[in-house]
Amino acid sequence: MDFFFNFLSVPVILGIAIVVVAYKTIAIVPQNLALVVERLGKYHSTRSAGLTILIPFIDRVAARQDLREQAVDVPSQSAITKDNITLGVDGIVYYRIVDAEKATYGVEDFEFAVTQLAQTTMRSELGKLELDRTFEERDTLNIKIVESINQASAPWGIQLLRYEIKDITGQDLTKRNS
Repeated sequence: MDFFFNFLSVPVILGIAIVVVAYKTIAIVPQNLALVVERLGKYHSTRSAGLTILIPFIDRVAARQDLREQAVDVPSQSAITKDNITLGVDGIVYYRIVDAEKATYGVEDFEFAVTQLAQTTMRSELGKLELDRTFEERDTLNIKIVESINQASAPWGIQLLRYEIKDITGQDLTKRNS
């Protein structure tokens, strides 16, 4: 009887091992997703949509990057215009990943980094304008912010598509200090 259980356990163990190896070998990558593959802990390749074969226990999927357009809320921030008026500005950043490897290894948290860049760039651009021109040049501000962030985020494999100002609120500093 012991022989019978030992004889049956070998095929069962062998079957489980085959299933595990097959699971670790075959990966199906959905459309608009990229897999960043490491081989023995070092970047090896980026796999795009379709069937991909990995070397079991040698290759590892380090990251799954969504290549679709993403929207990130930029929290409200204070900025001072050229004529010394404090504005509260918030917006939305639309971006997409163009290089999955750079997005994985170029920066720790690219959404946070893009949001911070958008905030600092908005403050800088608003500081160059007077209040009256701020509302008139909303579209120009959006374009300048996109250009500036795209230059800074190129090493991260991120492309900023749009920046939209949601709301601008103002308060005069000269009246507050008087």
